[in-house]
Amino acid sequence: MKSQDTPFEGGPMDGRVLPVMVGPTGHPPKTYRIPVPDPDGGPPTVLVYHRVPRGHSKRLGLIQGWKYQYEPAGDQGGSRVRWPWSKPDNTTSGKPGDPTG
Repeated sequence: MKSQDTPFEGGPMDGRVLPVMVGPTGHPPKTYRIPVPDPDGGPPTVLVYHRVPRGHSKRLGLIQGWKYQYEPAGDQGGSRVRWPWSKPDNTTSGKPGDPTG
């Protein structure tokens, strides 16, 4: 497998460049999770970074590369497969006159 040096922005990994393995399309994964061990022996804290374009070319607007941006809220249900016919996660109905929506 090939790897690509990818910069990280924000959070504890800000400014670091790590080699990240790329898939068959030549792109790094959309989400990069870094487990950080707890010094007290508890469960590890997981840092979540999302892939964003590093820059675009001037003429055609093609993506020049990728970087990872820190997601302080953590993983927002990204591990679940989302199908177009699945119901949304929110419990509010959004109907007019509904006190919850």
